[in-house]
Amino acid sequence: MNLLHLPKLYSLYAVRLVLGGIVLSTLRFFRIQIKKKFGSQVEAFFVILTALQFHLLFYCTRPLPNILAFALVNLAYGYWFKGSLYAALNCMVFATLVFRCDMLLLIAPLGLELLLTKSVSFWKALTSCLAAASLSIGLTVLVDSVIWRRLLWPELEVFWFNSVLNRSSEWGTHPFHWYFTSALPRSLLAAYPLFLFGVLLDRRVFFYILPVLSFVVLYSKLPHKELRFVISSIPIFNFAAAVAASRVYNNRKKSFWKFLYIAMLGLMLGSLACTAVFFMASYENYPSGYALKPLHRIGGITKNSDELWVHIDTFSAMNGISRFCEDNYPWRYSKEENIFLEDFQMRNFTYLLNENFYIKGFKCLMSVDGFSRVRVRIGFPPISLVKGPKVFIHGNIRNTDIINRSWPGCPVIP
Repeated sequence: MNLLHLPKLYSLYAVRLVLGGIVLSTLRFFRIQIKKKFGSQVEAFFVILTALQFHLLFYCTRPLPNILAFALVNLAYGYWFKGSLYAALNCMVFATLVFRCDMLLLIAPLGLELLLTKSVSFWKALTSCLAAASLSIGLTVLVDSVIWRRLLWPELEVFWFNSVLNRSSEWGTHPFHWYFTSALPRSLLAAYPLFLFGVLLDRRVFFYILPVLSFVVLYSKLPHKELRFVISSIPIFNFAAAVAASRVYNNRKKSFWKFLYIAMLGLMLGSLACTAVFFMASYENYPSGYALKPLHRIGGITKNSDELWVHIDTFSAMNGISRFCEDNYPWRYSKEENIFLEDFQMRNFTYLLNENFYIKGFKCLMSVDGFSRVRVRIGFPPISLVKGPKVFIHGNIRNTDIINRSWPGCPVIP
């Protein structure tokens, strides 16, 4: 994209398309193994349930270490169903040591189950995993040390920060049950009650569900929780739900099962509706990314300075801004944290992107609305999205050239 002299944002589109293609290809590999082991009907329901879910497909293209690990975990699931158990363990080891150390919480119960059921030999598994670990650590230390310009094993630092120091809670906490009462119901939708039913209907399912369920339970012990941390569990839950859906479909003409079939169709329609709402909310959920576009357009070169320094606060950095959105010289960007609002006037920032309406020494130039809440109403459509000011662009009052430009202005906030 750079060689073609296209805007930097096009590189983001390219990256996300490639990443999405990789993740979906690994999901396809898992789907094929489901078809070989459980039949084409279970495979079909696995595809339907996955397609009806917003969060899984939304995360598939996001350049996060969790998603890079997710692709390898999908391969591991495929090898697990195929019976290539050592290949499955090696994929898990690579994902754990290179991309997300917390995959240890998944490989541990899976490895223990395989050992207890005598599916693998302890010494052969140990040898295979140690070889994969040596390769993984050597590769990540070599590549990341060059990139970061210091001797570094990133996932060791992440493990130390999150688990040993337990400092992940600085980013917010949720109760122990949050994954089971909020994150998984929202992401699985119709598959959530169906996967529980699938465990009861087919005893083979329990063998596959137990390690993944243990993974979510173990992860629930950490105070800081996000859906992306357990995104790797969703394909297995969808598989269990697909088994249940297939059984309900096959027995739909029987008296009792007929009601279950109607309920299942209702759940799927509900999933489709929820996904539509999630999509609309997500579209409006990245206001700071939208804020950069008018800032670059209106707030260009000034008479007072050669460089334009933009400070991006934590809220803005988490809601739509990435390095791909940044422009070239004379724009400069800072994400420095722990600056008190009253200290900004003593810093040499040209603009601020901030969640606060008023900052001393700066004038609010414009605001960008974002998703606030869902409102239920009488009429069609019965649901509407309520938006409100989320991100404010502030200009340094010492730079009169900026202040006197034609900015949209900010709303009056009591």
